[in-house]
Amino acid sequence: MQDIIDNLPKQAKDKHNENKKFFQNLKKKAPKNLDYIMQELNENEFEKTDCLECANCCKTTGPLFTDKDVARISKSFRIKPQQFIEQYLRVDEENDYVLQSVPCSFLGADNYCSIYEVRPKACREFPHTDRKKFQQISNLTLKNVAICPAAFNIVEEMKKRIK
Repeated sequence: MQDIIDNLPKQAKDKHNENKKFFQNLKKKAPKNLDYIMQELNENEFEKTDCLECANCCKTTGPLFTDKDVARISKSFRIKPQQFIEQYLRVDEENDYVLQSVPCSFLGADNYCSIYEVRPKACREFPHTDRKKFQQISNLTLKNVAICPAAFNIVEEMKKRIK
Protein backbone atom coordinates (compact mmCIF):
# COMPACT_ATOMS: atom_id res chain seq x y z
CA MET A 1 0.00 0.00 0.00
CA GLN A 2 2.84 2.41 0.81
CA ASP A 3 4.14 2.16 -2.78
CA ILE A 4 0.70 3.12 -4.08
CA ILE A 5 0.52 6.08 -1.70
CA ASP A 6 4.07 7.19 -2.59
CA ASN A 7 3.32 7.09 -6.34
CA LEU A 8 -0.11 8.72 -6.09
CA PRO A 9 0.94 12.40 -6.31
CA LYS A 10 2.92 11.73 -9.50
CA GLN A 11 0.11 9.67 -11.03
CA ALA A 12 -2.41 12.37 -10.17
CA LYS A 13 -0.15 15.04 -11.66
CA ASP A 14 0.28 13.00 -14.85
CA LYS A 15 -3.52 12.67 -15.14
CA HIS A 16 -4.34 16.22 -14.00
CA ASN A 17 -4.94 17.81 -17.41
CA GLU A 18 -6.91 14.80 -18.63
CA ASN A 19 -9.02 14.80 -15.46
CA LYS A 20 -9.55 18.55 -15.55
CA LYS A 21 -10.79 18.37 -19.15
CA PHE A 22 -13.03 15.41 -18.26
CA PHE A 23 -14.60 17.32 -15.37
CA GLN A 24 -15.09 20.45 -17.47
CA ASN A 25 -17.05 18.36 -19.98
CA LEU A 26 -18.95 16.69 -17.17
CA LYS A 27 -20.02 20.08 -15.80
CA LYS A 28 -21.32 21.07 -19.24
CA LYS A 29 -23.27 17.88 -19.82
CA ALA A 30 -23.52 15.38 -16.98
CA PRO A 31 -25.35 12.13 -17.66
CA LYS A 32 -28.79 11.98 -16.04
CA ASN A 33 -27.75 8.90 -14.06
CA LEU A 34 -24.44 10.33 -12.78
CA ASP A 35 -25.39 10.04 -9.10
CA TYR A 36 -26.27 6.36 -9.62
CA ILE A 37 -23.01 5.71 -11.49
CA MET A 38 -20.97 7.41 -8.78
CA GLN A 39 -22.72 5.45 -6.03
CA GLU A 40 -21.96 2.20 -7.86
CA LEU A 41 -18.32 3.11 -8.56
CA ASN A 42 -17.89 4.17 -4.94
CA GLU A 43 -19.38 0.94 -3.57
CA ASN A 44 -17.29 -1.21 -5.92
CA GLU A 45 -14.07 0.56 -4.98
CA PHE A 46 -14.66 0.45 -1.25
CA GLU A 47 -15.37 -3.29 -1.40
CA LYS A 48 -11.70 -3.61 -2.46
CA THR A 49 -10.15 -0.72 -0.52
CA ASP A 50 -9.52 -0.76 3.21
CA CYS A 51 -8.97 2.77 4.49
CA LEU A 52 -7.20 1.39 7.57
CA GLU A 53 -4.38 0.17 5.32
CA CYS A 54 -3.87 3.70 4.03
CA ALA A 55 -5.16 6.61 6.16
CA ASN A 56 -3.26 8.96 3.85
CA CYS A 57 -6.05 11.53 4.15
CA CYS A 58 -5.51 11.68 7.93
CA LYS A 59 -1.73 11.78 7.54
CA THR A 60 -1.51 14.53 4.92
CA THR A 61 -4.57 16.78 5.13
CA GLY A 62 -6.84 18.15 7.77
CA PRO A 63 -10.62 18.37 7.58
CA LEU A 64 -12.73 21.45 8.11
CA PHE A 65 -14.48 21.44 11.47
CA THR A 66 -17.96 22.95 11.49
CA ASP A 67 -19.47 24.44 14.63
CA LYS A 68 -21.60 21.29 14.90
CA ASP A 69 -18.46 19.13 14.67
CA VAL A 70 -16.77 21.16 17.40
CA ALA A 71 -19.84 20.91 19.66
CA ARG A 72 -20.20 17.14 19.14
CA ILE A 73 -16.52 16.31 19.60
CA SER A 74 -15.99 18.61 22.59
CA LYS A 75 -19.08 17.08 24.23
CA SER A 76 -17.56 13.60 23.80
CA PHE A 77 -14.37 14.89 25.49
CA ARG A 78 -16.46 16.51 28.22
CA ILE A 79 -14.83 19.87 27.60
CA LYS A 80 -16.15 23.22 26.45
CA PRO A 81 -16.08 23.88 22.69
CA GLN A 82 -13.65 26.77 23.21
CA GLN A 83 -11.24 24.44 25.04
CA PHE A 84 -11.38 21.99 22.13
CA ILE A 85 -10.72 24.79 19.66
CA GLU A 86 -7.77 26.14 21.64
CA GLN A 87 -6.24 22.69 22.10
CA TYR A 88 -6.66 21.22 18.59
CA LEU A 89 -7.77 23.79 16.02
CA ARG A 90 -6.78 27.01 14.31
CA VAL A 91 -8.61 29.36 11.98
CA ASP A 92 -7.30 29.20 8.40
CA GLU A 93 -7.12 31.92 5.75
CA GLU A 94 -10.73 31.21 4.72
CA ASN A 95 -11.88 31.63 8.31
CA ASP A 96 -12.58 27.91 8.78
CA TYR A 97 -11.60 25.77 11.74
CA VAL A 98 -8.89 23.29 10.76
CA LEU A 99 -6.40 21.15 12.65
CA GLN A 100 -3.38 22.92 14.08
CA SER A 101 -1.14 20.35 12.39
CA VAL A 102 -1.12 17.13 10.39
CA PRO A 103 -1.05 14.20 10.73
CA CYS A 104 -4.35 14.34 12.54
CA SER A 105 -4.02 14.36 16.33
CA PHE A 106 -6.72 11.70 16.56
CA LEU A 107 -5.02 9.18 14.24
CA GLY A 108 -3.42 6.24 16.01
CA ALA A 109 -0.32 4.33 14.90
CA ASP A 110 -2.70 1.55 13.83
CA ASN A 111 -4.51 4.02 11.48
CA TYR A 112 -7.61 3.96 13.70
CA CYS A 113 -9.34 7.22 14.54
CA SER A 114 -9.77 7.82 18.26
CA ILE A 115 -12.87 10.00 17.61
CA TYR A 116 -14.32 7.88 14.79
CA GLU A 117 -17.86 7.83 16.21
CA VAL A 118 -17.97 11.64 16.47
CA ARG A 119 -15.52 12.54 13.68
CA PRO A 120 -16.08 15.68 11.58
CA LYS A 121 -18.54 15.62 8.70
CA ALA A 122 -15.67 16.20 6.25
CA CYS A 123 -14.04 12.97 7.47
CA ARG A 124 -17.28 10.99 7.32
CA GLU A 125 -17.84 12.02 3.70
CA PHE A 126 -14.25 11.78 2.41
CA PRO A 127 -13.34 11.30 -0.44
CA HIS A 128 -16.78 12.65 -1.45
CA THR A 129 -17.01 10.30 -4.44
CA ASP A 130 -20.55 9.19 -3.64
CA ARG A 131 -21.92 12.68 -3.29
CA LYS A 132 -25.00 13.79 -5.20
CA LYS A 133 -24.30 16.26 -8.03
CA PHE A 134 -20.73 14.99 -8.01
CA GLN A 135 -19.78 17.19 -10.99
CA GLN A 136 -20.09 20.27 -8.75
CA ILE A 137 -17.09 19.29 -6.64
CA SER A 138 -14.61 18.60 -9.42
CA ASN A 139 -11.94 20.95 -7.99
CA LEU A 140 -12.06 19.07 -4.70
CA THR A 141 -11.92 15.73 -6.51
CA LEU A 142 -8.87 16.85 -8.50
CA LYS A 143 -7.12 17.41 -5.15
CA ASN A 144 -8.40 14.19 -3.59
CA VAL A 145 -7.08 11.92 -6.36
CA ALA A 146 -3.57 12.93 -5.27
CA ILE A 147 -4.34 11.93 -1.65
CA CYS A 148 -6.71 8.97 -1.83
CA PRO A 149 -5.98 5.85 -3.90
CA ALA A 150 -9.70 5.00 -3.88
CA ALA A 151 -10.63 8.43 -5.28
CA PHE A 152 -7.98 8.01 -7.98
CA ASN A 153 -9.36 4.59 -8.96
CA ILE A 154 -12.97 5.84 -8.93
CA VAL A 155 -12.14 8.72 -11.28
CA GLU A 156 -10.26 6.38 -13.62
CA GLU A 157 -13.28 4.02 -13.72
CA MET A 158 -15.61 6.96 -14.17
CA LYS A 159 -13.70 8.11 -17.27
CA LYS A 160 -14.11 4.62 -18.76
CA ARG A 161 -17.85 4.54 -18.01
CA ILE A 162 -18.73 8.06 -19.11
CA LYS A 163 -17.44 9.01 -22.53
